[in-house]
Amino acid sequence: YGNFIDDLRLYVRGGTGGMGYPRLGGEGGRGGDVWFVAQERTTLKSIRDRYPQKRFVAGTGANSSVKALKGEKGKDCEVHVPLGISVLCDDGKQIGELNAAGERFLAARGGLGGSLATNFVPCKGQRRIVHLDLKLIADVGLVGFPNAGKSSLLSKISHAKPEIANYAFTTIQPELGKIMYADYKQISVADLPGLIEGAHANKGMGHKFLKHVERTKQLLLVVDISGFQLSVKTQFRTALETILLLTKELELYKEELLKKPALLAINKMDLPCAKDNLNELMKQLENPQDFLHLLQEEMIPANTLEFRDIIPVSTYTGEGIEELKARIRKSVDEEAEQENEEYRKKKLLLLQTSE
Repeated sequence: YGNFIDDLRLYVRGGTGGMGYPRLGGEGGRGGDVWFVAQERTTLKSIRDRYPQKRFVAGTGANSSVKALKGEKGKDCEVHVPLGISVLCDDGKQIGELNAAGERFLAARGGLGGSLATNFVPCKGQRRIVHLDLKLIADVGLVGFPNAGKSSLLSKISHAKPEIANYAFTTIQPELGKIMYADYKQISVADLPGLIEGAHANKGMGHKFLKHVERTKQLLLVVDISGFQLSVKTQFRTALETILLLTKELELYKEELLKKPALLAINKMDLPCAKDNLNELMKQLENPQDFLHLLQEEMIPANTLEFRDIIPVSTYTGEGIEELKARIRKSVDEEAEQENEEYRKKKLLLLQTSE
């Protein structure tokens, strides 16, 4: 993954409470808490670089004294984390997530101060090891096998400048780009590392790749019209087989991924025979069921993806790029409108029931 980090293990400990004052029944202050606060322009790498020990301990509560019978609370410790973070226990169980700037999560609670209930002896703060698991948040996620031209497509439609080369695995870390429109609207697009067959079983970068797909609102499948072959040892796949295999990988990892709105970009339309291949593929996509017998049984997805739009493009000549940007915009806007409509209906229903 190069310099990109999407998982960080931290030790967090709440502060110890302050001592009580038995003679006058004084209470010690509570220990401070450790909070994770979501903040834009923060990365897991910056946390690791800034705090190489990866230990976060909150302040101790003040002792009770004659001057102040109620001790002051210990100082809280705030850790700024990126947006799109899941907080996991050491056993892998999710205990919280932070998706919007300013959201807070209590990672470790401070201990109680000494009081009559605790025989004036303070309690220690909560301590645990947590994992911060980052899943990129983007409007659109580019999904495709290596060399389908995802990086080239991202550089054409957005201001991102990913590394591009003509060998299979160019992208080994997620890249985020923004499509800028004339009316200043921006849509974020994530180019994710190339999937390979067996990714759901964590082959290649399997789960590292697929977990980022979960946090994108829509999918844009990018397929090479002339088909795909990873290496001499693997089988050649036609464009239709590629689409079905990608669907299968998403389905095996998490079935809900297929419910996301999806677009299909058919790339490399500048190649000879591309037009004939496209006509054939369009026929196949109209009735994919008629062609499933050509595939091995384990490659056939239980459900096929419904594409809102199919757009032929060429990142080499620029053909179809503007059309693709317009279709992405239309799809994102429609989805937002639908969400607003559902939200309005819920609000209306709540008002009616409360009346």
